[in-house]
Amino acid sequence: MSFPRVNGLRSIEFGTVGEFRDRLNSLVLAGKKRATAGILEWDYKSEGEEIETVGELLAVLNSEGSQIATIKATKVEVRKFSEVPDEFALAEGEGDLTGEDFRESHHRYWSKLGLNISEETQIVLLYFDLVVKPENESGL
Repeated sequence: MSFPRVNGLRSIEFGTVGEFRDRLNSLVLAGKKRATAGILEWDYKSEGEEIETVGELLAVLNSEGSQIATIKATKVEVRKFSEVPDEFALAEGEGDLTGEDFRESHHRYWSKLGLNISEETQIVLLYFDLVVKPENESGL
């Protein structure tokens, strides 16, 4: 099952529905969150979803499935979990200051979701820019 298309764009949802997603979306809208990570096997292959491409516009969805913003992919990499760089951790804007911080917090999060993460797990690192905020979205 692929991610829904909203207003002609492929969509993206940060975190899990509810308070966590609201917090992450707030970071995106404030320009503090400029990257996100997904597990290649779980978030892409099992969903039949292609990896984002540089220049692609994505509709950011809230917990109700409504578009709240548009982001543009600026850099996309696939790396082993053990190789997530400090640069990415800082761009993700979730309080991790190093790749090691990222690995600790994300291992904990993904494990709570029942996912088995190893040092070899392939992670999609998506860097992006906020291009349209909610007040500028047409039809929202």
